[in-house]
Amino acid sequence: MNRRIFLRNGSLAGLALSTLSLSACGSGAPEQKDAAAADTPSRKPEKFELDELTINELQDKMRSGAYTARALTEHYLKRIEAIDKGGPQLHSVIELNPDALTIADSLDQERKNGKVRGPLHGIPVLIKDNIDSGDKMMTTAGALALVGHKATKDAFIVKKLRDAGAVLLGKTNLSEWANFRSTHSTSGWSGRGGQTKNAYVLDRTPSGSSAGSGVAVSANLCAVAIGTETDGSVVSPSSSSGIVGLKPTVGLLSRSGIIPISATQDTAGPMTRTVRDAAILLGALTGVDPEDAITKESTGKAQTDYTKLLTNNALQGKRIGVEKSHVQGNHQAIPVFKKALELLKSQGATVVEVDIVKPISAIGEAEFTVLLYEFKDGVNKYLATANAPVKTLADVIAFNQKNEPKAMPYFKQEILEMAEKKGDLKSKEYQQALQKEVSTARRVLDNAMKDNKLDAIIGITSGPAACIDLINGDYSTGLDFSTPAAIAGYPHLTVPMGQVYGLPVGISFVGRAYQEAEILALGYAYEQASKHRTAPTFRATFI
Repeated sequence: MNRRIFLRNGSLAGLALSTLSLSACGSGAPEQKDAAAADTPSRKPEKFELDELTINELQDKMRSGAYTARALTEHYLKRIEAIDKGGPQLHSVIELNPDALTIADSLDQERKNGKVRGPLHGIPVLIKDNIDSGDKMMTTAGALALVGHKATKDAFIVKKLRDAGAVLLGKTNLSEWANFRSTHSTSGWSGRGGQTKNAYVLDRTPSGSSAGSGVAVSANLCAVAIGTETDGSVVSPSSSSGIVGLKPTVGLLSRSGIIPISATQDTAGPMTRTVRDAAILLGALTGVDPEDAITKESTGKAQTDYTKLLTNNALQGKRIGVEKSHVQGNHQAIPVFKKALELLKSQGATVVEVDIVKPISAIGEAEFTVLLYEFKDGVNKYLATANAPVKTLADVIAFNQKNEPKAMPYFKQEILEMAEKKGDLKSKEYQQALQKEVSTARRVLDNAMKDNKLDAIIGITSGPAACIDLINGDYSTGLDFSTPAAIAGYPHLTVPMGQVYGLPVGISFVGRAYQEAEILALGYAYEQASKHRTAPTFRATFI
């Protein structure tokens, strides 16, 4: 969840620290500081032979015999050891799968026997540590209270991954409890995994909460990864890590087996280096799950191949709505966005200004209220049947209090405590807030699309990465575009748009429900015309 939205617009607004500057950071993670970092302008490792390779390119190499699934897995495991555990110490991977090489071997044998399951056969994938895997790995949401919890079965989307032939490489670090623990939290930090670092400038935030997935993909620690989002947790870290991130329509992908925040807004989503890879990964994950009733709404709308519309001329003749507040002011990302608009026009698109952020920002408090209620309800249901040492949200709170020096060394658990005080989902406060937020967001987006005959709405995904600040917590860089699509439950794609002083920023494409194929096509055409994806160089600091 993009907690900054609530700090700026909701009932917690007075707690926010706001800036539009690219201030110097120093080290944001004192417990992990490398003494050499301050004197090292760049910490780029040696050339990695799988650097920036796409799913199709990796498949070509396995098809030709140049690589096997085992060889790919071994290369990524060595890369994780060199970059994530050593070198820059990104702390993006929280746990490795001890069975990864065994899985790869079995898939190699299948290929040898003439069986190839599809485009993900033998492809190493990382998943976020709030997604169940019925194996030897834990699922903890980064929380010390859940250490030791091993799920008894795969989440629905993990089973889909395995069925598609992916190699489950490990799990990624995240903002603890998906950034729904404290009003002063630091994105990318968890009690179990420590502080994830931005691969471009190490003392900058990787954003949250799918911080580890974003950094791992950007730093080439895997082929592709999966994150989860409630409000901004796929698209914001993707923007900050210079990669492609897709938050699908709520209901397209199952949420069963995923530690929840919100039944109305939660969804998993692909995080990749290219739009085509995002489309491939998305197609492998769709399907109706009896354990998640909302997926029934995807019947007849979901696809298994989202690559069919990916053409270089997909922007030709399209009408694109542009969030007008993102072309005004002196924010450093605005000139980059304006160049993107000119490119869209050069590719045949018509650009129309729309006002989305302002009317939807007025419902920030209602959104926060909904999330508090749904978080308590969802977490209690998840823990009640989980093989975890804690069984309720109240147990989690008590654990953190008892183990405060380790569990809460930098920030506390105000949001957990606020959620625990809420009633059940029959509460009048909850019902009123839910009706207000969802109806408003959908009405604003639908009217803008209909009145202007739009194919999509675009904006700046988020500003360049702020400093990691474990003492004061996150602060806003003044731009966010995650909330409209998050509350409405509509698809939201971010694609690399360029950089501000070496820090990536993304451009957002938002469409109507179940229009993933259409917005992926627009994003693909923009990506191919712009080519703004640049691999990170692991600079120690902005200075």
